[in-house]
Amino acid sequence: MSVLQMQRISICALKKDRKPILEKLQSMGIMEISLSLDEDKDFQKMDTMNARMSFEKAAAAADQALDILESYAPVKKSMLSALEGKALVEKAVYQKVTDQKEELLKTANRLYALDKEKAELKANILKLENQMESLKPWLALDVPMNLTGTKKTALLLGTMPGTAGVEEIFRILAEKAPKTEGADVQIIASEPDTVYLAVLCMKTDVREVEEALRSAGFARPSQVWENQPVKEKVYLENQIKEIKGRISEIEKEIKGEATIREKLKILSDYYRVRAKKYEVLGQIPQTGRTFVISGYVPKQNAQEVEQLLNVNYDCVVDVEDLKDGEEMPILLKNNPFSASVEGIVESYGLPHKGEIDPTTIMSFFYVFFFGMMLSDAAYGAIVAAACFIVLKRFPRMGAGMKKSLRLFMYCGISTLVWGILFGGYFGNIVDIVSEKFFGHTVTVPALWFVPLNDPMKLLVYSMLFGVIHLFVGLGIKGYMCLRDGKVMDFFCDVVLWFMLLVGLILMLLPSDIFASIAQTQIVFPAVVNTLAKVLAIAGAVGIVLMSGRSSKNPGIRIALGAYDLYNVTGWLSDVLSYSRLLALGLATGVIASVINQMGSMMPNNIFGIIGFVVIFIVGHLLNLAINLLGAYVHTNRLQFVEFFGKFYEGGGRPFNPFKTNTKYTDIKEETLT
Repeated sequence: MSVLQMQRISICALKKDRKPILEKLQSMGIMEISLSLDEDKDFQKMDTMNARMSFEKAAAAADQALDILESYAPVKKSMLSALEGKALVEKAVYQKVTDQKEELLKTANRLYALDKEKAELKANILKLENQMESLKPWLALDVPMNLTGTKKTALLLGTMPGTAGVEEIFRILAEKAPKTEGADVQIIASEPDTVYLAVLCMKTDVREVEEALRSAGFARPSQVWENQPVKEKVYLENQIKEIKGRISEIEKEIKGEATIREKLKILSDYYRVRAKKYEVLGQIPQTGRTFVISGYVPKQNAQEVEQLLNVNYDCVVDVEDLKDGEEMPILLKNNPFSASVEGIVESYGLPHKGEIDPTTIMSFFYVFFFGMMLSDAAYGAIVAAACFIVLKRFPRMGAGMKKSLRLFMYCGISTLVWGILFGGYFGNIVDIVSEKFFGHTVTVPALWFVPLNDPMKLLVYSMLFGVIHLFVGLGIKGYMCLRDGKVMDFFCDVVLWFMLLVGLILMLLPSDIFASIAQTQIVFPAVVNTLAKVLAIAGAVGIVLMSGRSSKNPGIRIALGAYDLYNVTGWLSDVLSYSRLLALGLATGVIASVINQMGSMMPNNIFGIIGFVVIFIVGHLLNLAINLLGAYVHTNRLQFVEFFGKFYEGGGRPFNPFKTNTKYTDIKEETLT
């Protein structure tokens, strides 16, 4: 368990080598660039904005092309495809793709253009279909709609609301345009609320006729066509057919480019990496002939970086320890077992300067408590086996996901062990199956005891494990005090509390209250009872006198000490929190037993057996899912609130190295282009 020691590294090199040096550092991925140099008029920064935006645009174009290919020619993926991780690409393949980058980028842009064209064509089809819909009522008209009449006659086309017939229209003309001579009305089409009509009249009367019709709601069509409506319909249908044909060609052309999908992924990563490099390049100070890079590197890698740069480039590399008060980035290093819990620690907060890495100690307690909460051997075996298979099946999954699955695999093993100790195998399924289908009860005995039969015993052990957990946390605080030379803090804030708490525990054990809970009577010799009282009183008095030692005012000092002593109730609350080990352990077994009992109610025939199997599978899957979530949440709480509350604050800044951050692929060998 450790936080890797960091050193500050400063690199001064020739300007001509700045790109290859940055590429080398990026490929190594072990240096965090921190440009904390003071402003100096002799140093300037290179404007790389245009180049960086160009690379980002190219990466976005490749991503967009991949999305288009996925929509036209989707790749069948399994439910667990998200666990596959990035594809591993040979260096030669990567180099071949980068040599074709201009051609591939043109193809990506063409795919975007084709997809855009298809969208425009589909919009055009919709427009034409709307035109056909508006044309539909006029199909009975046997003249072009833009025809206005003859030399002496006028043709009025339009619509009127309602269900007006020819007689009604003639009546309107007679009332509103009585001087009109020779007007003719023809109904082209009728709808429930609209009438489509053609009115023929003399040109001399057209104005009076139209005003009369408008008084009754007459309106000219919003769109007219040069051709006869029937011919216009045929024309529109042919246009739609041609457009659909072009859409089919586009779809076929896009699908034909599906073979370059993997190349586009490499291309996207290539431009993404270059964009990141140019982002850093634009931030480093440089003169006409030199440039400077400064940042952090793990102490164990500092010599490697220094040697590599000195061998390959004309440069000066300066490695130095961090200054007092300088907050270093945090990078954890733990054994494979403990590393699986690093994600849990990071979710709370990385250790800040001066704190120890709690990962290793926490990992043992985490797995221990998780298994105790789930506490069913069959559930544990399922979880452990499933995680193991997935880890072996997908070796290239992301580091975070791999850590999480390893953690659940270890928790599954712990659950298996606790299940064997408690005699839980899908609850009491062995008892139920043997009794229902074989006529006599067979019980798999617990190696320790059955919590459902003796819950108070489990409660006592839960409290015991809780006290051990909390004392370890307090002990870590004491270790940090001694490490930092804070002897007084060690005595006042750790030793005195140990004295008080140990004394109170020794006083509690022989009491009737504890005897009623544990169902056993503990009797200490008189000297132990006296020692317990002495420890408790001495610890309490010491806390009252010393907790407020920072104040020189005796009254305030005593008040602060008394207030701190009141925190003993917080310790009681913390210990009681570990009763959740009992609650969740019992919940798993009780729900499992209820499910088994429900299944046993089915009749003893083929249909009953099928029903039993269905209830068994569905019920236990739900129970496993619910209690997995409960165990995860409450185990986290015991670590974050109770354990970390005794010694750990967190808040450290994570180490963020300048590295090759790709989206789709990993290069098998170091690649510099």
